Amino acid sequence: MIEYLVIAAALATLLAAFAYIGSMFRGGAKPNRISWLMWAIAPFIATAAARSNGVGWAVLPVFMAGFSPFLIFTASFLTNKAYWKLSNFDYICGGLSGMALVLWYLTKDPNVAIVLAIASDGLATIPTLIKAWRRPETESIWPFVTGVFGALSSLAVATLWTFSEYAFPIYLLIVNIMVLLAIYQKKLLHL
Repeated sequence: MIEYLVIAAALATLLAAFAYIGSMFRGGAKPNRISWLMWAIAPFIATAAARSNGVGWAVLPVFMAGFSPFLIFTASFLTNKAYWKLSNFDYICGGLSGMALVLWYLTKDPNVAIVLAIASDGLATIPTLIKAWRRPETESIWPFVTGVFGALSSLAVATLWTFSEYAFPIYLLIVNIMVLLAIYQKKLLHL
């Protein structure tokens, strides 16, 4: 029965990706392509590592945490309204994020893979976190709201309570809350 919660979170994540893509086509959201590309890759690796350690339903939100950014990254090339100028800092974060993935490949250890996938994803988050803080109007909240829901649903169906089952969902919970706080920081500071 609890698996339905994970399926609902997966569907909500997919709908949020489509909402973000719609915002891009209307000229609202302007994704940092480096962040969205790396956000796609790292969860895919964490999914593979968790599956290799026997994680079941709890991995679906982690997979969706990669699939939705992949859709957003791909769609960002289909409209000029989604353009966000990348800086050297963005490329450095992307390069470090990629290096973490290469290190994972060299270790072949599922738990190390998850740690490095978290490091990779975290490094990829920095440019968008800064952008959301400085220009919150260039982000849509929906992928991050459903990211919180997806991470919580993953934790709700956890059965093994091993590092490979809970590490990435806890990370996703924290990072999605951080981006939401960055988007809403002006409103929160004026309360």
